[in-house]
Amino acid sequence: MKFEDLTPACVLLSLGLGAANADEPLIKTLRTLDTNVVPAAEREAFASQVRDQQQQRLRNANDRSTDEWRQIKTREDWERFRKKKLDALRASLGAWPEPPQSVPVRVAATFDGDGFVIENILFESRPGWWVSANRYRPSTRSASGAASAPRCGEFNDRGADAAPLASIPKLPGILICHAHHTPKEHGELQDMGMTWARAGCVVLVMDQVGHGERRQHPFATAADFDKPYRVGHADYYFRYDSAMQLSLVGESLVGWMAWDMMRGADVLLAQPGVDPKRLVLLGAVAGGGDPAAVTGALDERFAAVVPFNFGGPQPETRHPLPDDAERSFNYAGSGSWESTRNLRDSAAGGFLPWAIVAGIAPRRLAYAHEFKWDQDRDPVWKRLQTVFGFYDHADFLAFTHGQGAVTGSSPTDTHCTHIGKTHRVRIHEAFRSWFGIEVTPETEFSARLPADRLRCWTPELKAELKPKSLSQMTTELADRLAADNMTAQTNQPSYAEHRRELCRRWARLLGIDAAGPQLVHQNVRVERVGSIAVTSVVLSRSPRDRVAVQLLVGHVSNVPEPDGHVKNVPHVVVAICSQGKTRLLKERADDIAALLERGAAVCLVDPIGIGESTLGDNHGRRSSATSTSSTAQMLGRPLLGQQLQDVRVALAWLRTQFKGRALMLWGESLTPPNSPNSRFRQPRDDDSALPAPSEPQAPLLALLAGLIEEDVTAIYTVGGLSSWRSLLADSLVLTSHASLIPGALTIGDIPDFIEPDRSDRRVIQEQTVDGWNRLTPGTPTRDGPAKWLINP
Repeated sequence: MKFEDLTPACVLLSLGLGAANADEPLIKTLRTLDTNVVPAAEREAFASQVRDQQQQRLRNANDRSTDEWRQIKTREDWERFRKKKLDALRASLGAWPEPPQSVPVRVAATFDGDGFVIENILFESRPGWWVSANRYRPSTRSASGAASAPRCGEFNDRGADAAPLASIPKLPGILICHAHHTPKEHGELQDMGMTWARAGCVVLVMDQVGHGERRQHPFATAADFDKPYRVGHADYYFRYDSAMQLSLVGESLVGWMAWDMMRGADVLLAQPGVDPKRLVLLGAVAGGGDPAAVTGALDERFAAVVPFNFGGPQPETRHPLPDDAERSFNYAGSGSWESTRNLRDSAAGGFLPWAIVAGIAPRRLAYAHEFKWDQDRDPVWKRLQTVFGFYDHADFLAFTHGQGAVTGSSPTDTHCTHIGKTHRVRIHEAFRSWFGIEVTPETEFSARLPADRLRCWTPELKAELKPKSLSQMTTELADRLAADNMTAQTNQPSYAEHRRELCRRWARLLGIDAAGPQLVHQNVRVERVGSIAVTSVVLSRSPRDRVAVQLLVGHVSNVPEPDGHVKNVPHVVVAICSQGKTRLLKERADDIAALLERGAAVCLVDPIGIGESTLGDNHGRRSSATSTSSTAQMLGRPLLGQQLQDVRVALAWLRTQFKGRALMLWGESLTPPNSPNSRFRQPRDDDSALPAPSEPQAPLLALLAGLIEEDVTAIYTVGGLSSWRSLLADSLVLTSHASLIPGALTIGDIPDFIEPDRSDRRVIQEQTVDGWNRLTPGTPTRDGPAKWLINP
């Protein structure tokens, strides 16, 4: 059914009128227009369609994984499955460089303890990217009492008391990945370092990306801010920003953590006497087990891995598990701002957490849980037993767990900061069996040092080594990617071929078909409201993928042409607003009225997650919008990709209604820009206290749709990002997670969407903002779409 079969279209009225002179009754009509497209009986289901779709797709991912598991009958079956999943995991983490031949190490200070030595070291994981760490090793002489004063300035990689190489026995090497709670100096980490060093091991405890001496923000102590804040959580919360920055350049936070730990393994193996067959990796509770499991699965040098709270039931999982847990358990998990747990593409690629942990086999694994564990019903434990059975090595599979629950606060609830004494009991038993490391709870050692004595950086070392921030690292990577893309463009035989290749690459990154979605269903309701005709349409590309659209046309009686199309509607403007069509109508009614009076039809589109299926008004770190966007990335298609398909469905429908008419795009965010005087230097404790993030989804959708759809003749945006590169400028990123496309800067940046060779297309960007949602210097003020789209 065509629109012109339902209602007459408008005539071209006053080409000279601007928005300020638009008809007041028309403006009033638009502001009070009922924008509900979806019938009342279906609105609740429509509003929750994003959540419902994602839950169903996660269930599908779980079912696929379970079905694949049930097909595995032999060791050979398992190894084919394992390779496929770990290859997909590896590809999702980013483009790792070639491992270095050797890792530069500087020893900043050395302390002698009672049967152990602590070295504060720095090692260079990537050029300019230094990792601070404490290396605990056995001492060749015993000391009594407190540790001695540090021997500073010894920049060799062996302590002054090191024994001759020939006399050093083969020592186990242990690398500990700390939790997100505190960095390397915490007491539990010291206890483990000292205890295992005294038992004849070399132990490396390193600051993870963004933590401790590697923090990217200025909030290290309570004195660094004039209001109370959770000092111990500041590093953890700013993981959110680091993850977004790395994602834009095609990398990932967990990938960079894994790379750093692999280089930490290099450091351990370079230590004289360390046994390459007894290298161990432990990942602490609360964000340490995730990267440790990924690292351990991919780096087969680790002979044993102990990842806490990853792979199976989480501390938040209901206990006990249901009897049908094998089928009903949520193996995939779901998205949140914590990117190390919600791995990008994991649900789409099938490398679910259980498969990663099981991929450590046939090496040794201690399956670790912070609280009470339902061993009998845990379906992942049953799978692990089967996998290790394929290798006849049930003895290589161990477990440890605590008691109580994460919600409890009694002495029986085994909360810990990293790995508690309760959890270490079974770890000691496993290490004794596997590696001959003789430690019992009674022989554990603790002589904790003040945190400042375990810090590595000195002013002299900073001046000499010039460590780079993550902002510098990602910006330099973005520059190299831009240069590579420029070279690729110049090597193309023509701009047309370059453009086709760009569209193919963006389509792959967005998880869409460059050929465009198919319109399979539509529900249409037509009414006349005042001086305009309103067509409300629910377009569908599948039973679950629906988009709400309202088409507005000036209501002046006119007879359709013989071919069934309206000849006197020269322009169709597709309007997308990050805050939804209702807000756009209320706040930009004068602009819409001006477009209608100039003869344009205006089509208001609410892509999925916007407007009638909104994710909410909050786009902060902890918001449901961020969780939904993260889940979309787990499922293999960023939210912008889904939304772009909705815009393209609307364009496809409009082509059937207005054959041969000029299609134009208007994308606007109504989020006000932040004042340059806003207080940007704040901890991330409370998102509501921070300056507002930008919400540039609609401007981005207009630009992306214009790139892929060649018949779009003009694009007008307001409130969009000036560039993705601007998000790399500082440790604080103020934009919505839903506006990100992982790997965007591997293809190009937002200014690249403006095609210089398209003389037949106008692209106007007004009031662009930077990575702190401040107006970009020199950005044009807002003139409104009518001036640029209809009468340039």
